[in-house]
Amino acid sequence: MDFTNLNKDRAIRKKAGADLGSMVFGKIPPQAKELEEAILGAIMLEKSAFDIAIEILKPECFYLEAHQRIFKAMQALAIKLLPIDLLTVVEELKFREDLEFVGGAYYVSKLTNSVVSSANIEAHARIVVQKFIQRELIRISGEIIGQAYEDSTDVFDMLDDAESKLFEITNNHLRRNFDSIDTVLVKTIQRIEDMRNRDEDITGIPTGFPSLDKLTYGWQPTDLIILAARPSVGKTAFALNLARSAAMHPTKPTAVGFFSLEMSSSQLVQRILSAESEIWLEKIARGRLEEHEMKQLYKKGIEKLSKAPIFIDDSAALNIFELRAKCRRLKNKHNIGLIIIDYLQLMSGTADRNSNREQEISKISRDLKSLAKELQIPIIALSQLSREVEKRKEGNKIPQLSDLRESGAIEQDADMVMFLYRPDYYENMTNEFGESNKGETFVKVAKHRNGSLETIKLKALLHIQKFIEDESQETGHPGGLPKEGNWRPVSESNGNEARMYIQKGSKMNDGEFDEESPF
Repeated sequence: MDFTNLNKDRAIRKKAGADLGSMVFGKIPPQAKELEEAILGAIMLEKSAFDIAIEILKPECFYLEAHQRIFKAMQALAIKLLPIDLLTVVEELKFREDLEFVGGAYYVSKLTNSVVSSANIEAHARIVVQKFIQRELIRISGEIIGQAYEDSTDVFDMLDDAESKLFEITNNHLRRNFDSIDTVLVKTIQRIEDMRNRDEDITGIPTGFPSLDKLTYGWQPTDLIILAARPSVGKTAFALNLARSAAMHPTKPTAVGFFSLEMSSSQLVQRILSAESEIWLEKIARGRLEEHEMKQLYKKGIEKLSKAPIFIDDSAALNIFELRAKCRRLKNKHNIGLIIIDYLQLMSGTADRNSNREQEISKISRDLKSLAKELQIPIIALSQLSREVEKRKEGNKIPQLSDLRESGAIEQDADMVMFLYRPDYYENMTNEFGESNKGETFVKVAKHRNGSLETIKLKALLHIQKFIEDESQETGHPGGLPKEGNWRPVSESNGNEARMYIQKGSKMNDGEFDEESPF
């Protein structure tokens, strides 16, 4: 007997057995075949079952391709407004030439025998979706592993691709249920009661400007606010003022996430220090500070700002997926209540090469709005204006909604659109009264879903990166400008201070009527 060949034969059989054992005890993709059959059977038994299933499931959620084709046939019947039962499904599968592939009429009829009613169809559908998500995660993970082994793959492109695919799963398959109106009413009444019991009118995050707070009641949760202006008007300075006011509010400080795609974090901090300490930005940037100014910088600026909950990200090439991930981490870790992005047009969106820049910006603005709703916080996004403003005639340079650069979708998605406008930007150094208007700034609210459209007048002190409320705002006229003919000056301006106005016919401090009064 040839023991050598016998041992060799045994070794082969042993290896074959081991391979067979690994197949028996190996891994198969997550699936719930029985539940898939129960769902399809329930849909053919009860009319309302399809409406429940279609809210949760898509054809690709089914593991077996036969079940995918049956569900697609049911979708086709629903689109045609035809009833979904055993006979209509079989006929639709015949029409689509899929009946033999799914196992014939016998297999379709067998599905109705595996379920008694549709009572548990929602629970079954959610389990099927969970199995599908598991399979998708396995698939995506496998692709990422394969890419990670390739030296030619750019690691940042790979991260973006992975995040995009994961977000697609979340966005497409983890949907919220509808809220019944009685549930929403309870929440709404509770919010109304809370606002009634407040001592102040501000219901959201304070802006730091009384006139703007009066108009907006503070930045409201889930709102997307667009702040737009031409370059060098003061968008970033104004946005930093908003961030500083929210984070350092005396009674309700709010953590702020500031994403700057244009400036470094040190440049932003220099600007905040300048506004807080009221020391010229130029001196801080160059380090040309006197001893008393250094003490002022530490006492009024550094000591206060070191405790402010402001989180700055200065990633230059930030895309919407990275932004979403960072905002979620900030929300979980630091409970941020406001996000500011400087600025919208510098962000990148999807990596779809077939889309143009306008479509990309449209997608970014939609994603920002959905992010605001998801995190339940306001998002302020700065935006550039097109050059159409410059082409208009002198005296008509005030921005309009049509001037928003690269996309009309920004206007659609935003809950509020504000324009920052400075007359001295166009070398118009005097107002209608012949006074210097240097630093005069208007915040024009051009769109406001939940309030009125007004213009707020501020004073820009850009040498210290600070905006203050204009004294003439108290006149009550749009933009804080008195109407010519109804008001007259009672004190002259020296070019630096605002001039006082009094209404014709009103009393002066000494009790006498104005000499120009008609009475």
